[in-house]
Amino acid sequence: MPRRLPTVSDVARAAGVSRQTVSNVLNSPEIVREATRDRVTAAVAELGYRPHASARRLRTRRASTIAVRLDPFAGGISGAVLDRFLHALTERAEARGLTVMLYTATDAGDEIRQFQRLVDGAVVDAFVLASTYSGDPRTEWLIEHGHPFVTFGRPWGIPELDDPQHFWVDVDGRAGVAEAVRRLRASGARRVGFLGWPAGSGTGDERRAGWAAALAEAGVDAGERALLTVDAEESVAAARAAAKRLLGQASDLDAIVAASDTLALGALIATGGALRVVGFDNTPVAEAIGFSSIDQRVDEVAAAALELLDLVGRSEAGDPRSHRLITPDVIMRTPGPALGLVG
Repeated sequence: MPRRLPTVSDVARAAGVSRQTVSNVLNSPEIVREATRDRVTAAVAELGYRPHASARRLRTRRASTIAVRLDPFAGGISGAVLDRFLHALTERAEARGLTVMLYTATDAGDEIRQFQRLVDGAVVDAFVLASTYSGDPRTEWLIEHGHPFVTFGRPWGIPELDDPQHFWVDVDGRAGVAEAVRRLRASGARRVGFLGWPAGSGTGDERRAGWAAALAEAGVDAGERALLTVDAEESVAAARAAAKRLLGQASDLDAIVAASDTLALGALIATGGALRVVGFDNTPVAEAIGFSSIDQRVDEVAAAALELLDLVGRSEAGDPRSHRLITPDVIMRTPGPALGLVG
């Protein structure tokens, strides 16, 4: 069996410091106290730790290839957002003289195996990950092995979202949904329901929280809010059934805000287009049918991801530059004919 190569965590344990301190010694030694730097350097020598060549190339800007997962085609509506992000990232990377390499994976474990293959071949310099979730093993593996990365999505579940080992850019779904509710109410919709995903999704929970906060601002109490929301899995059929349940709980609804355009389309079908509906993602479907939606501004997300890669390994805890939270645009469209939608 081949000997396991030492990792950043091994060096940190041997030197009695954090993994971030080890990263700072390797990447920006001038910001670390001399005594600490000497301990880390000694541990590196003792263990025989060798930083990956691609990370060194990224820091010196001599070459940069960024790896991004190409998700399997799963149909549906909201997957268009990641497609737009991938296009935007590729275009902006090329403008900066960077190359984007695509890889595929069936699940998180398979993706980690792809990480290992790519870094063993020294063909990538950094990773951009999407679809983050609580307990995400992909980010832990990249931190453990000292490979630069940025995520599109917050590192849900970690104690501190400004942890300098996690560089991330995300869209403020809470703010976007809250603004959509305010606009609906300003246009005369007094009873605004929410069609969301089951609890436990960081992204979905944030979007629901924005709806709840806007209704609380308007004086709608928690008991009333409980009658104005239902959950559904991410499918048009599930959303249609859930929207009918919501109408059974609150038959006098004026509008519905949904956690995605997929759910919004199900709500439109369930109501026959009789209610104002706002989705999330501003997909081509929302534009074609003509319902309102919240745009994630993926061009700005892609630009921020590339800017953050320049800072990996160079920031301390609490550095606000280690993450970006982008406020989305609420695209309100004038309701048109129901286009044959039936309940």
